[in-house]
Amino acid sequence: MSLAEAFLDPRLGTNAKLAKIDGLIAWGRLAPLAGKLRAAETGRPPYAPLAMLKALYLQALYDLSDPGLEEALLDRLSFRRFCGFALDGGTPDETTLCRFRLAAAQAGVLEACFAEIGAQLSAKGLILKKGTLLDATIIQATHAAPSREAGLGKGHPREPGADWGKKNGKAHFGYKLHVGVDEGSGLIRTAVVTSARVQDVEMAPVLVTGDEAAVYADRGYESKAHRAALKAGGVKDRIMHRRHKHIAALPRWLQRRNALIARRRAPVEAVFSAMKRLYGKARTRCHSLIANTADLIAFATVYNLRRATIIAGG
Repeated sequence: MSLAEAFLDPRLGTNAKLAKIDGLIAWGRLAPLAGKLRAAETGRPPYAPLAMLKALYLQALYDLSDPGLEEALLDRLSFRRFCGFALDGGTPDETTLCRFRLAAAQAGVLEACFAEIGAQLSAKGLILKKGTLLDATIIQATHAAPSREAGLGKGHPREPGADWGKKNGKAHFGYKLHVGVDEGSGLIRTAVVTSARVQDVEMAPVLVTGDEAAVYADRGYESKAHRAALKAGGVKDRIMHRRHKHIAALPRWLQRRNALIARRRAPVEAVFSAMKRLYGKARTRCHSLIANTADLIAFATVYNLRRATIIAGG
């Protein structure tokens, strides 16, 4: 605590939501992960990597731009306290925040911290492991989709990581967030970001952790190899069936099975609804796959932190 803070009323700048999140996690375990980012040998002294990491989490939690986060860190005492910036000290500007995010993305820091926080939540018994709900959603690219005149399936030169994908028969240009959500708790256990072109079934092996009792997924995840892998791992196969050239129409028992699976996997949609309505992730902000991955993994992390405080009675 700085000298200036010692004379403040301890109630000043309190934020109940941030206090609950701050007390939920042993942040010291994330410090070595964030500390992998080496500071420049010249220039002014860098900010603590853990403080910068927590600033990125605030940005995702409150849907702030880089200039908005810079202003909030200057203006809001609760933000400074959460991150660990002293009241009489400096805070990072938008350029510093942007550079840190890019460096963290390139080093895989956001993914490593997401996994560490997930492990801590699991150790607290908040992840039930009764089942994993698989699903994916398309997120529109920052740039407008190329016109038809540019050519079928044409990409954008300023956003090479984005691509075309289909949802409900309609083409979209952007990225895709694939998640594995814990049944019962609703916490995100696994998350992967790809271009919109990547098929859901391709990401299935990455999303399944292997310690869940069952896997629930729609028809987009059906494949013989995936079903065989679940059986070999002792995980119950709850993947919906679809018609194919050998079966023109599903028998009634398979239709009933699909309906029951659809009901069990429906809660995964709550993650995407919150992501787009509450966290402002209907469209990406960055121009590259690696930067958007960091942004969306930060969302998945704060979504888990916020939901965990609710589950824990916060």
